[in-house]
Amino acid sequence: MDALGRHIIVEFYECSAMKINEVSLIEKSMISAAKLAGATIISSTFHHFSPFGVSGVIVIGESHLAIHTWPEYRFASLDLFTCGDSIDPWVSFDYLEKEFGAEHSSSIELQRGQPHLLERISLDTPAVRDKASKTKQSVTYNRNIWFTERDNNIALSLRHKGDRLFKQQSKYQRVEIIDTIAYGKALILDGMVMTTEKDEYVYHEMITHVPLLTHPNPETILIIGGGDGGGAREALKHESVKQVDLVEIDEMVIDACKKYLPCLSTSFSHPNLKLYIKDGIEYVKKCPKDMYDVIIIDSTDPVGPAEGLFTSDFYKDVYRCLKDNGIMVAQSESPHFNTNVFQEIYHCYGEIFGYTHVHPYVVFIPTYPSGMWSFCYCSKNSLHPIDSLNMNKAQRFTAQHHLQYYNPEIHKAAFMLPTFVKNLLNQKQNILMKKQTISS
Repeated sequence: MDALGRHIIVEFYECSAMKINEVSLIEKSMISAAKLAGATIISSTFHHFSPFGVSGVIVIGESHLAIHTWPEYRFASLDLFTCGDSIDPWVSFDYLEKEFGAEHSSSIELQRGQPHLLERISLDTPAVRDKASKTKQSVTYNRNIWFTERDNNIALSLRHKGDRLFKQQSKYQRVEIIDTIAYGKALILDGMVMTTEKDEYVYHEMITHVPLLTHPNPETILIIGGGDGGGAREALKHESVKQVDLVEIDEMVIDACKKYLPCLSTSFSHPNLKLYIKDGIEYVKKCPKDMYDVIIIDSTDPVGPAEGLFTSDFYKDVYRCLKDNGIMVAQSESPHFNTNVFQEIYHCYGEIFGYTHVHPYVVFIPTYPSGMWSFCYCSKNSLHPIDSLNMNKAQRFTAQHHLQYYNPEIHKAAFMLPTFVKNLLNQKQNILMKKQTISS
């Protein structure tokens, strides 16, 4: 051999955009390419970045195979490096070109460590602990496959087991379920983590039990969104609840959760649950006045199919659908991550319900951006999230149902807002007051 290593730099053009955005497929293809070339696989680490792109490397006993993809350009760049003369990297090249559906490619081979420029020296062979370590053993490789949700400033990465359990494009969004190492199965919509098996109880207990344990007799409940079933599951734990109407626009979310997240979706078979596959905006427009005791807005972020759930017109309809002593609770984004939305939605509620009847509260969810998430408790009349709480009843309920996050103490504490959150709310209110003063 004329060099210590062979290094092929590859560019694949006009690839299948779907294939080069699928982290599991890419990892399997890279492993197959290494095996075909006769390489000894040590480990694999691959990251999928939301919404597009995969980076990864296969570490082999003879060096490495690395890749980064740009699905939006149907382009992939690879780095194939092998040491010694026992492995031919061009075998990997030929396989991957076909596997990714590249219509054309460019490549260059570099010779690394040319002998005429090198001088070999003698090194002492390191001591080994025992004879067993001298024997050649088979190598089992370690897989590291990562899903990454990111925006321009922050990212969350979750290591998962490799194969997506579910991935389809519905009429409204891309629906995925992956099996993560640390958080169990995760529901992902359009590249954003919606819920995971390990921390879902935080969101669902706090969006549900806070209003239901402050209402004197919650019988009729409306949930907008909540296709995973977690909110309905918690609501149906209350003996007073006679009917839960769940309105979800995307049936694919429900079907995927029924199959892969049964811990969340058990409520779909409950006799007191009525499921409507409809647009929540249209549902509340046609909803009769004074229909519900509690309305829960369990929406995704204000993009895609949930965008219309963050408008004044929608919440005016919600207000009309509530009974005189009704309560609405809605997820209101992260004060850290979605500051503008958090402020705007608070003042939207204030204009409709009256500021004295709007009470933001915060919880902590590890897999949500920044970890801190907020909800808003809005009462149509005199109910108050703390004054209306029966501590003894809440304590009994918590113990009876073995709740993991909610308890009466955390219920009260959630409304004790950090100073910076108070300042965000007051800041926006002061601006609005100034505008009103100037206009008058």
